[in-house]
Amino acid sequence: MSTTGYRELAARLRDSIQRGEYGPGANLPKQQELAEQFGVNIKTVRQAVGLLEAEGLVTAIRRRGTVVRERPPMKRLGVERYSKQKWKYGDTVAFIADREASGRPWNRTDQTQTVALVEADAEVAEAFGLEPGAHVFERARTVRDSGQPTHTLTSYYVPEHVEGTPLVDPTPGPAGPGGGFAVLTLQGYEPDHISETVCGRMPTPEESKVLELPAGEPVMILKRRTYTANDVLIEFARGVHAASRFAWTYDFKLPE
Repeated sequence: MSTTGYRELAARLRDSIQRGEYGPGANLPKQQELAEQFGVNIKTVRQAVGLLEAEGLVTAIRRRGTVVRERPPMKRLGVERYSKQKWKYGDTVAFIADREASGRPWNRTDQTQTVALVEADAEVAEAFGLEPGAHVFERARTVRDSGQPTHTLTSYYVPEHVEGTPLVDPTPGPAGPGGGFAVLTLQGYEPDHISETVCGRMPTPEESKVLELPAGEPVMILKRRTYTANDVLIEFARGVHAASRFAWTYDFKLPE
């Protein structure tokens, strides 16, 4: 194989991973060993491994080498994660519903958060029908699964809806029994319907750092608007999710 055959080498390594020769968490052979095994130079090996990294199949771990990534994505439920049976009549907030559906252990403190009164940016102001720069509460959460960050979610609220409530308390975990939706309900703003928009992109450097992403992993961006039955917007949220750590699942009845 010539020094330009890194794609062929990547294809052979990819096939070995997919066949289970190198299972999740296993190390690939050292680069020098791969070079000798396939009769190529180190540059070719590095390019091949770099391609697999960009695909999200492997990640380089300091002092350990190149490791096949664990790929048991967590289920991110669709409408079921917001069921009133879970938060209004129980105490299962959305991220916990995902954990339970995926058979994962969880702690309420898997969610940490900061709360601040900030000036609304253009997108937040447009959502609430405010002037840019108007004050809103920003509740920023980072959620972890067994210590590994899975996503961030930042919600915005107008002060008159949430001031003085647990939603502006930065204590780790959900905002009391039933979480934020239960708090809004007690305030007279019961969530009734939600609009979600999802798209993918590459992460910013800060997002890569917070989510501890390997090189080449994209993120899924969620934008959520939560309304009362009277179409009053009570929450605008933006989420950043590590793409390989979730499988987005939606069950629904086909409309007529």
